[in-house]
Amino acid sequence: MSTHRSIALLSRIKPVVNSIALRNAVAVIVDHRIGGQYAAFQIDRRTLGVVSSRNISSNSSSRPPDTSLFVPLSIKSEQSGDGSVGAELTKPLDKNEILKILNRFYKRKEMQKLAGEHGLDARLFHQAFVSFRKYVLEAGTLGADLHIILSDICCGAGHIDDIYPYFMRHAKQIFPMLDCMDDLRKISDLRVPANWYPEARAIQRKVIFHAGPTNSGKTHHAIQRYLAAKSAVYCGPLKLLAHEIFEKSNNAGVPCDLVTGEERTFVDPEGRQAGHVACTIEMCSVTTPYEVAVIDEIQMIRDLSRGWAWTRALLGLCAQEIHVCGEAAAINFVTELMYSTGEEVEVHNYKRLTPFSVLDHAVESLDNLRPGDCIVCFSKNDIYSISRQIEVRGKECAVIYGSLPPGTKLAQAKKFNDPDNPCKILIATDAIGMGLNLSIKRIIFNSLMKPNINEKGEKEMDIISTSQALQIAGRAGRFSSAFKEGEVTTMHRDDLPVLKEILSRAVEPIETAGLHPTAEQIEMFAYHLPEASLSNLVDIFVSLSQVDGLYFVCNIEDFKFLADMIQHIPLNLRSRYVFCTAPINKKQPFVCTSFLKFARQFSRDEPLTFNWVCRHISWPLAPPRNLKDLVHLEAVHDVLDLYLWLSYRFMDMFPDANLVRDIQKELDDTIQEGVRNITRLIRASDPHGNSSKPPEPRGPGPQAQRKGRGPKALGARAEQRGVDKSLTSRLVQDGLLTPDLLQQLQMEWLEQQGSHRQTGKGTRGTTNKGKKKKE
Repeated sequence: MSTHRSIALLSRIKPVVNSIALRNAVAVIVDHRIGGQYAAFQIDRRTLGVVSSRNISSNSSSRPPDTSLFVPLSIKSEQSGDGSVGAELTKPLDKNEILKILNRFYKRKEMQKLAGEHGLDARLFHQAFVSFRKYVLEAGTLGADLHIILSDICCGAGHIDDIYPYFMRHAKQIFPMLDCMDDLRKISDLRVPANWYPEARAIQRKVIFHAGPTNSGKTHHAIQRYLAAKSAVYCGPLKLLAHEIFEKSNNAGVPCDLVTGEERTFVDPEGRQAGHVACTIEMCSVTTPYEVAVIDEIQMIRDLSRGWAWTRALLGLCAQEIHVCGEAAAINFVTELMYSTGEEVEVHNYKRLTPFSVLDHAVESLDNLRPGDCIVCFSKNDIYSISRQIEVRGKECAVIYGSLPPGTKLAQAKKFNDPDNPCKILIATDAIGMGLNLSIKRIIFNSLMKPNINEKGEKEMDIISTSQALQIAGRAGRFSSAFKEGEVTTMHRDDLPVLKEILSRAVEPIETAGLHPTAEQIEMFAYHLPEASLSNLVDIFVSLSQVDGLYFVCNIEDFKFLADMIQHIPLNLRSRYVFCTAPINKKQPFVCTSFLKFARQFSRDEPLTFNWVCRHISWPLAPPRNLKDLVHLEAVHDVLDLYLWLSYRFMDMFPDANLVRDIQKELDDTIQEGVRNITRLIRASDPHGNSSKPPEPRGPGPQAQRKGRGPKALGARAEQRGVDKSLTSRLVQDGLLTPDLLQQLQMEWLEQQGSHRQTGKGTRGTTNKGKKKKE
């Protein structure tokens, strides 16, 4: 018996052992013969408790599906094969009489109950009946069997319930999932994801957890083992981190390849794979054997969108040693998860190498900034506004935010870190939380409110978590920087006690890991439901999915957004699935338009050549003259990233990856130049030319959040800070209105007011006339 089979059998007996009240047993030895020898599997008391501490299935198989996701197919009223035989054997049907019979059938409680037992709840029963009634009344000729039954009922020779078999036959035609619900449930059963990786289960892996806060050296120790191994893979959350390990490994004389979604770099001139590879976590191979694997930032296993990638790496990597790096809050969960694979976890704890302290005073004014300061914002509008304010004060600053190309981020980091450069202030989003080495003395939180995506894929503002706050605050005073001790504070006085409270809390322990339906699972669904759209297939899959209490299904809203966008384009299912997993920013209209054009060109079987791409993006592009131009260049960079990402999945259809990469490097240089002159761009974007424009208004502070979200609480908060509460300012801050669009609307409004005054038909004039008449 294989080790895989033995462990699987062991996992099946756990509920039995637990159910017979043996939880206090010290050990249970289960012997299985493997190759003529005996292997012992020991279960301690904690292992026995795992089963009872979680629900085996948070989505029970007896749970009814969400039938609102079932889209009825349209059934055309076609000529029946037996022609008008029914009418010849009986007589033509009276449509008015048939309508009365059908409506009586619909009202029969017995029929509704019977249909419910066969999968038709009230919603489906109603939809099926409306479709069936339309079919019967509009059909030129009905099948002989149905025609005769209806005729008999009209004549009093049949019972109204005799319609039921024909109704159900029609219902299964418009809802094909009713006939294959058991198969669909089996396909969407996600309760034992460890079994998806037989290669990993065939070996006994050693899991070492390197736990500690930011700047504790945990990843450094894992990388040392990585470099010493004969073969190894590093799995990181960002391209920048993968690049860093790629360069570090090759500089240390250990040949290492780089694999990201958009890039493949082989150190061997002939393209042979090296023994080491640094990759983004989504790109790691779960079939290639390694001696050592490093999984960085393991706490992201609970991320609502990307957590599935960490789950896949942790359960599926074929490595003798798995080195896991991350927050201590994940130790118990990873240990528990490894029990399901029969693997033990060895924990190494690390303390921060350099201390950081929370100051007792807020900065309050940009005049109080010092060299080595980093202001952390959670919106680009705040970054633009604050950088303009700093420039007005005669200081130079660097800016880093998520949508900047990696090369531009590195250039800005280098500018800030250079002791000979006059730039001593950094303004950044939480993009600095991981992936960049920065020489920061003091972290200043400009706000504690951050936009998040909830389980439904909706954007909402909330106070940053303790984990996020520690990740950002930990960038102050790094061991390898010029500042050996760090400081943390806030820009506004009333945020400081809230920050202290956040940092004083314990990080919430991780309790669940993300999962995502695979292309193979969706293809099996599509086999049973060939007429369903990809978005609808995924919805039904998630609705029917059964997950163990250790897991959750990741957010699929971005996937569905792309699926709906290209639903009308003729693509085979596998290609459609791959397109919908492309990592694009759906907030960028130009990126979405490009994605649509790429899919349409692909569907025509016409290769997307370099010349085609250049025409689409209007290459070459001029340097940015204002912020709007800069944002467009960033979007174009994302489009080129999308091309490169697709080129590794469809090489024949995206043949000019090298040429596209060349112009992307040129574009990166252009964006870098624009960011270096960002204050000039901001000034050019200011419609009023106001060089002393105050910072953009922020959202309601965390104290307002805690006291309530009502208008009074938010209004009091706004008055306390002197914040403009106008609708336009809120729309601009939320990204629903750009400054350019606001200026255009103001101009149009002024023109309309002018025309009203000239014609004497303005609202105010009309009101005054009304008053005079009344007087």
